[in-house]
Amino acid sequence: MTQHHHGSSYGSELAAEKGATTNGTTTGHSHSQQDSMDTDQQTVDAGLKSLDHYRQRLSPWRYRLRSSLLPLIRWETPYLAYLQSLLRTPALDRYFAITANLGTHTFFMIGLPILFWCGWPGFGKGLVHILASGVFLTGFVKDMLSLPRPLSPPLHRITMSGSVALEYGFPSTHSANAVSVAVYGILVLRSGDNIFGQGVTFALEAAAWFYALSIIIGRLYCGMHGFLDVIFGSVLGAVISLVEFHYGPSLEAWEQSSSSYLVPLAIAAVIVVMVRVHPEPVDDCPCFDDSVAFAGVIIGVEGGTWRFGKHSPFSGIYHGPEASFDLAALGPLTSVARILVGVLVIFAWREVTKTTLHKTLPHLFRVIETYGLDLPRRFFVPASEYKKIPERLRDDNVLPSMTDFEKVVNSIRGPTRGRAVSVGPQSAADAYETLAYRERRRRESVGSEEGGASGGGGGGGVRTRRSLGELKENSAAGGGGERGGSAATASGVQHSSLQEFESQMGTGTVVVSSPSPEREMGGDEEPEIYIGSQDELGAKEMFSRLVKPRVRYDVEVVTKLVVYTGIGCLAVDLIPTLFEFIGLGAGHLALE
Repeated sequence: MTQHHHGSSYGSELAAEKGATTNGTTTGHSHSQQDSMDTDQQTVDAGLKSLDHYRQRLSPWRYRLRSSLLPLIRWETPYLAYLQSLLRTPALDRYFAITANLGTHTFFMIGLPILFWCGWPGFGKGLVHILASGVFLTGFVKDMLSLPRPLSPPLHRITMSGSVALEYGFPSTHSANAVSVAVYGILVLRSGDNIFGQGVTFALEAAAWFYALSIIIGRLYCGMHGFLDVIFGSVLGAVISLVEFHYGPSLEAWEQSSSSYLVPLAIAAVIVVMVRVHPEPVDDCPCFDDSVAFAGVIIGVEGGTWRFGKHSPFSGIYHGPEASFDLAALGPLTSVARILVGVLVIFAWREVTKTTLHKTLPHLFRVIETYGLDLPRRFFVPASEYKKIPERLRDDNVLPSMTDFEKVVNSIRGPTRGRAVSVGPQSAADAYETLAYRERRRRESVGSEEGGASGGGGGGGVRTRRSLGELKENSAAGGGGERGGSAATASGVQHSSLQEFESQMGTGTVVVSSPSPEREMGGDEEPEIYIGSQDELGAKEMFSRLVKPRVRYDVEVVTKLVVYTGIGCLAVDLIPTLFEFIGLGAGHLALE
């Protein structure tokens, strides 16, 4: 029986000992001495202090709000596991794992610029607003409340992204993105700006609803979110779209009516302040990185569209009542060439700028740090504690480097179709929730025994199981049921299954089956479940096997802000201008 360990797919494991290396480069002290002592203490005392972990690190009002929502997440977990056990098939595993990519930041970051280059700048800017708002607000709430994902086991988590496991669960960013795009698209289709016929409009609306529902159901099916997560995320996405649709044009008109650079600068200042007040998470969560990236995109898009509209001689091609852009008139070859050139320019900008800033900013940050003017965040290593940043640092979950795309394609083509199925805690939030729930069960059992009540689970220990085979047998006996049986029998079977899934909560250590070479011939075989001992050793072992977040450096925040501000500006201003000078423009259409 082989146990698989799941490493982070975006960066190296955080060094646990002094003098360890990161990404092949010696970093000296990866953390300050105090942070290292805190980390060691958290690991050693995890089993004893799991309930105090968030109470000690959250402000009273944040902790009270978290405590009021956590019982709902625990309550819904057995129902999610029961639903997953009824629906799971290899085909649906592949479908929902792959379609989840349609709700990711990477998909939108590559797709949004194409809207500007293909003649839909208004629609593209609206999508930028709603997606950036959704990513920022959901990340804000995630880090503020630090609520875990539904427990695994009993849930199986199916994903193609290693970084997603490190994020908190509430609310669902995928659901917010999908619903906001669907609602905004439907609102535009039902507005006076719709250029499509009735049949095409109906088909597009149906596709929008199908897209949103597919993403939402997929998050539940894949065990990545609960009902509360997707409901809140969906409502937030719908509200964001309604606000953008009704008030976005007025804001755009006000911005374009000003001839002063103070307007885009004021917008940029407000966004930077919002980034600065982003709450610190209790555990190392990458939500802040994504929020910074999309904040930069907003700054670049707002500044770029303002400059392009005010000062570019090519503005009339894309904007205004006399806009002459016609994608069909350009022809398919020119249209494809525009997209390829534009995407290549964006990737070139990202690689060159990121490399340059990673080499130069640490020196500046060390000087700033001596004057006490740095803006430290808890999980970012200050420049004074490292010599240089590794050259091939995989620090981007929003827009991966070109070398990563080959791995993504190869994983999708492989027998596992790029998905990884995991059972057990993967992040620190998962581990603390597992221990907290385990401790709660023990206390309830002790209280029951002291009160003379009969112990339904047998003395207070959580029942353990050795393999997935036993779980499948119980699931088949309890979850499948007799389809033609009476309603009372079906209800009893469902109740038995829910009890079985509830008994598995808080029992997992860490088990992951991923598309590794050892499993290439295995195809759709399920991962094996290991139930660890429920003592202090089990807690330490659990934390030692978690998905380790990579080391993050203080200069990455400014680097991301500059890189993605540039991407936004390139997409709406500089690249359309470049097209006109290299023979891929649409200026000649106005003369025909």
